[in-house]
Amino acid sequence: MNRKIMSALGIAAAASLALTGCGGQDEPADADGPVTISLAGWDFASTPEFQTLADAYHEANPDVTVELKEYPAGDDYDTALTADLAAGAAPDVFIVKNLKNYITFQEGGTLLDISDVAGELDPATGGLEPMAVDGKTFAVPYRQDSWLLYYNKALFEKAGVDLPDGSWTWDDYADAAEQLTEGIGEKEVTGTYLHSWQSTVQGFALSQTPGASLDGGDFSFLAPYYERELALQDAGAQPSFATVTTNELAYQSQFGTQKAAMLPMGSWYIGTLVAEQESGAADTFEWGIAPIPQLDESTTGTENTPLTFGDPTTMGISSNIDESKIETAKDFLRFAAGPEGAAALAEIGITPALIDDAVADAIFGLEGVPQDELSRFAYTTHDTLPENPVGQKTAAIQTILGETHSAIMSESTPVDEAITEAEERVANEVG
Repeated sequence: MNRKIMSALGIAAAASLALTGCGGQDEPADADGPVTISLAGWDFASTPEFQTLADAYHEANPDVTVELKEYPAGDDYDTALTADLAAGAAPDVFIVKNLKNYITFQEGGTLLDISDVAGELDPATGGLEPMAVDGKTFAVPYRQDSWLLYYNKALFEKAGVDLPDGSWTWDDYADAAEQLTEGIGEKEVTGTYLHSWQSTVQGFALSQTPGASLDGGDFSFLAPYYERELALQDAGAQPSFATVTTNELAYQSQFGTQKAAMLPMGSWYIGTLVAEQESGAADTFEWGIAPIPQLDESTTGTENTPLTFGDPTTMGISSNIDESKIETAKDFLRFAAGPEGAAALAEIGITPALIDDAVADAIFGLEGVPQDELSRFAYTTHDTLPENPVGQKTAAIQTILGETHSAIMSESTPVDEAITEAEERVANEVG
């Protein structure tokens, strides 16, 4: 009998969610007088976006208070939130932090149908379209990070390597990484840094390879991306996977203290790097942003739209919300996912789901953000595909592919063998 893998939240959690979800109301009542709605978030000390949105909405709507409820950060967020949802004690509005668990929350009946809210948002809102499930939407994106290429201009100059110009394929990137490593000539400094996450390889392969599918059963599209990364680490152009994981290297310190000349990373790092350079946690140096390298020349250059990846971070409304607060909660979601919320987030260096000229002006108006045209192009122009396409099998498949990533990057299993094993496991364990 085949062993079946369930989602990250597990059978028991999904079952308990289904028991407690009560569904939405056809005609929600309006609240009279002052209203307080609650919002789930995490790590408020270092994650200011929740308080920023709450304050901005209250300023625009003085009769409404958005009260924050803090949960643990990381994977513990889903665990703790699931427990509260099962107990009927979850906040009125909560963040669907991991897109791969969206289906579990939705099928558990814990999310209100907010298709009406989604229908009123700007169609250009990043990550909005993939949230539809059987024609209905249960969470809307308020932020959408996309992966970019960060580079240290001083280290490029020292090595005598031309700066990225938006035309790079991955082969160009690999060549530059090796040239930088050799040209810089310092033992502790590498041409690039690849963090340990599976998305640093698989996300790009899935988003850039024509016909690639997470649930299609064929993972051969991963092979050239892994072969390139293995060649880079074997050449010493980036720290090895074993070094990254054993020494628990942080991408912020590797790039921020000039131990790597390049860094593929999400757009959230813009605000982080600016803040760390201001505080002294990162060195002071001139840096830039370029489009992430592409599979081939068909999507390179500033006349084209680069392909990249990134899951949206979304908000939904608990199906257990008091009926009198539904319309207020929906209005808060419209605000958070709309231009007002986008502007508030951009002012603190967060990339919202809706990027318009005002958002770009706010981001590039922050002191320390590079001012060159390519950096602005990279930030504003890209087609961002989800790392975790919405689907019932996504979480289970990603668990298997996470193990595949570790096996390949640690060089314990050859690329083709590891991919074949992954295909067999998905067929047998997920179906």
